[in-house]
Formats: sequence, C-alpha cells, structure tokens
Amino acid sequence: MTRVVFDPHRTHRLHFPDLGCEVAGSEGETLFQAARRGGVRIVGACGGRGTCGSCMVRVAQGHVEDPEGEGSGGHHRWRRACRTKVRGDCVVEIAPRSLAPVARAEVGHDDTRPLGRDPRVATVDVTVTPPSLHDPVADVERVRMALGRPVSAVELPAARRLPGILRGHAWSARARIMGDLVFGFSPPGGATLGLAVDLGTTNAAAFLIDLESGRRLAALGIENPQASWGADLISRINHAIQAANGAEDLRGAIVAGLNTVVRDLCHAVGADVHDVVDAVVCGNTAMHHLLAGLPVHQLGRAPFVAAVRGGMDVRASDVGLDICPGARIHLVANIGGFVGGDHVTALLGTEHRWSGVTALVMDIGTNTEISLLSEDRILSTSCPSGPALEGGHISCGMRAADGAIERVAVVDGRVAVKTIANKKAIGLCGSGVLDAVAVLHGAGIVDHGGRLIASHPDVGEAAGARFARLAPEVHFTQHDIRAVQLAKAAIRTATDLLLRQAGLSAAAVDRFIIAGAFGSYVDIGSGVAIGMFPDLPRERFEQVGNAAGLGVCRMLTDRADMARAEELARRAIYVELNTIPEFQKEFLKNIRFPATPQ
Repeated sequence: MTRVVFDPHRTHRLHFPDLGCEVAGSEGETLFQAARRGGVRIVGACGGRGTCGSCMVRVAQGHVEDPEGEGSGGHHRWRRACRTKVRGDCVVEIAPRSLAPVARAEVGHDDTRPLGRDPRVATVDVTVTPPSLHDPVADVERVRMALGRPVSAVELPAARRLPGILRGHAWSARARIMGDLVFGFSPPGGATLGLAVDLGTTNAAAFLIDLESGRRLAALGIENPQASWGADLISRINHAIQAANGAEDLRGAIVAGLNTVVRDLCHAVGADVHDVVDAVVCGNTAMHHLLAGLPVHQLGRAPFVAAVRGGMDVRASDVGLDICPGARIHLVANIGGFVGGDHVTALLGTEHRWSGVTALVMDIGTNTEISLLSEDRILSTSCPSGPALEGGHISCGMRAADGAIERVAVVDGRVAVKTIANKKAIGLCGSGVLDAVAVLHGAGIVDHGGRLIASHPDVGEAAGARFARLAPEVHFTQHDIRAVQLAKAAIRTATDLLLRQAGLSAAAVDRFIIAGAFGSYVDIGSGVAIGMFPDLPRERFEQVGNAAGLGVCRMLTDRADMARAEELARRAIYVELNTIPEFQKEFLKNIRFPATPQ
C-alpha cells in the first residue's frame, strides 16, 4: 500500500459559495482555522477546541480528513469544521446559523436624558500671520503665541500635521487641547467628535458624539471579532497565553474591528476619522487588558488579579485606533476579578434608578456582573455564566439573527416557537434558549434535575443522545439543558451570596435592574420559572438595555461623570465567591429547577 505523505507547506483553495469568496488553507490545518485566518465567520463557541459542536459545515467537493467520519466521501454530511482537516481544494457549505446577519447588535438604552457638555478636550480656532524673511518664527511657536493660553507642549503627532493645515487653510487651524497640552490640529471648522465604546465579550457597541453639543450622532454594534477564538473569556485567555502571538491575535482583531466601526460612523456623518479627538472604552477586565496589551496570564487562574485596576489614559496611536493620533483613550477603571469597567459604567448609567434604595444591578452575559447597592455600600461580584444564555455552547445556538428562535411557548398543548423576522427557524438565540428550558420544564418534558424524560412523546434520541425537537431543524439536547443549568446556577448563587454577605433577603430588594443586550429581551417570567431570578413582584424588575453604553457616553461628555465613575469603582467592594464556604453547596442546590413553579 502506498503511504500518503501530506505536505504542511502546500496550500489548497477553499471556496465558500455562500459568501462568494475563497481562502487559502494549509494542508493539515482545520477548516475552522483556515476560515478564521481568512476572515470567514464560522460559529465556534469553544474557539475550535472541539467541545461545543457549533461549527458545522458541509464539504460539497474536495478531499478532507475527518477523524469523526469518512474522508473525501460523505459530502452531504454535516461535520465539525474544527475537526475536519484540509487535504485538497474544497467547496465548503457553511451552516445557516453562521451566515444569518445580526438582527440585534444591541446598542440602545431607554434613557433619553441629555448628555453633559463638559468634555475634557478643548477646541480652539486660531489664525496666524504667515511667516516671512523678517518673521521666520516656527509654525508651532507661532500658533502657541496666538492661542492666548498656557501651553506646556505641542505633541509630535500634532506638530507633524500643523504645517500642511496652516498652508492649506489660509494660515488657520483648529487646536485640540487637553489640560495644557496640544495633542492635535485639524482644519478650521472641523467637527469635534468623541467615541464611546462598550467592549463586550460577545458584542461591541460604539457611539459617535459631538463633544461641543453633547449630541449623539450615530451608533453601531458589531460582534466582537475575538469570538473566533472562543465565545467565553477563558478560551480567549488560554489562546493569549498558549499560542505564539496569541495575545496580539486577539488585540489586533478587536482593534481592526473598532477601526472599521470608526470609519463607518464617521462616514455616516460626513466627518474624518481625525475629527475624533477623545475616546472612552469600557469592558470587563479581560477585554480591558487585551486591548491595552497588558498581560492576562494572571487572569487565567485564581486569585484572578488584574495588572491595573484604576482608569488609564493611553494614546490612540499606541493602541492602533485610527482616530486623531495624539488623542487619548480612557480605559475605564476595573473593580476586581472579572468585574470591569463595563460594570462601572452600567452603575453610572443606572445611578438615578438605584440611588436611595436597595437594588441589584445585573448585566447578564458570558461573564455576568452583579452589584448589590444598599445603604451607601456597593458589593460587586461576577460569575462565569458562559455563553449558553447568548446562544453559545448550544447545539443549535446562534446570535440574534433572522430565523433565530426568540420565544418558546406551549400553545394548545404543543410547543410553539417565534423567530426573529418570522423567518424559518434555523437556531436559537439567548432569549429563546431561556424560554425553551422554562417551557420544557413547565410542560414536564424536563424533570427538576434537568433530565429529558425519555418516555415523553416530544423527546427523541439519536446516536445515544436525547433531544427535544422545537422546530423541524432545531432541537434542544440534554447537553444544552446542562449548559443552561450551569449558567443559571452560577447567576442565582452569586445573587444569593451577595445578599447573604449584606445580611439581606431577596425580599429586601426594591429594584432588580437587568442591563445589557441579553437583558433587554430575556423573559423575566422564564428566568424566575427556572430559578435564575428570585421570585419577586414583577414590578420590581427593570430591563434597561445597554446601561454600560449610556454610562460610557456620559463619561465621554462630562468630566464630572468621569470622576464619578472612578469613585464608584473605588467604593465598590469586590466579593470573590470561591472564598465563601457555602459557595459549592449553594451552587449544587441551584443547578436543580424549582420543584414547583416560582
């Protein structure tokens, strides 16, 4: 028998007809790796480690090696891209869940109060006399004298642009000043814009704001490009630690994504990217560190210590953000552990709701942050709720796109679903996942321990795995239920233990504020039914949308709000749940569903 020798230096063409594009795949690498390197999005919640089963593709033509099945044959079989290796030119069909365009890149909030008008960047228009043989004063010095205010320095990026601006605009320019430092120049009359970014694990939301008027000009949400390396923080941290250039892979991906967003936002309002002269970015501790190029290995293991806790100002050019080169980016202060600046800005954005009462502020996501606010005390914690509640690590999970099941109910004794845009069901997004578990449990299809009842007529089995079918091509497996149980147990345990640390019962909570994209669409009744939320009167729950986005906008436009955010971060006491003796017992108790509906 002839032995086939594969050459890792040989490349093959991978054609994706659904997208009308081709990428090069090195022989022996997986389809998932090749697609990620080529910018082709294939859902892969675990980052290609082979633990989630979400990266399904079909090889219509070509030769591949698949340890889970046949090689070049079986072209009509769905297979995992992260386990399928390139062995020749291929035509690859991507599952509809990966292709569906995002329908809810959530950027909004329900607060219509005007933003402040006291930004930290001042704009001064200046006109100078042209130099001559009798007056050969340097451009920078000429402008400094004309500004009529103390200036300690004119930074190099500003000095580089000044001569061209002066000579191209009748010896006039617009100076960008922070404190007593001139960091940028632009043509006279140019816009003075600021960028506020809520950098989430799953999605990033960006807001373009006129700093002179405080007016919101445009907003845009995108999927965090780092998702190609895993839907959860630990997968990304592991990639940053273990892979050569792993941290730079992740940093470069989000910077490239943000630069695209900045260009699109500026184009939408007819502005130049260099008109963006200030920026504030909030994110959890891992997102903060990866963007700043700070080490993350110490975040990957207990006691999860941040390199930096307080707010930081870094030059846009040092990060690679394509705005005014000398502009500063303020990275919002962290609280502790994985409770980062995004939670600080959520607290700032909801302060008018929780001030003076006992409140819980919860931002549900891959990493869920919770603060208990009572009697001038802030207790904060986070729990690794994982991506299940956002559709990740779910067999038919997907982002909130057309065709995603967003609601599940029992109608006339049968399970019925509602999809986004009323399209054919192709998967489940986060709100649909939570509804599905609540409905399956309430209908007796899932018992209190989380097991699918084999004898139930709506339960099937394939390859030894049980599932409940929600739609012709969408099923919910035993593994999916376990993923939701772990997520809801983490959230409920964190909530209960925070209350216990403060000596309070759930009944003492006057307002239960749920923030974030997922929080906007979650059905409170479903959350209570599965035991994720305490059974409080419904009027105490408030769903406020992207409170972190609101808070980061307020920081950008008002120096008092920026100082207030720093104060909130300092005041908050971080609670490490793993140090509480009863944590494990409470967590195991909360994995089960309530024996009776709450």
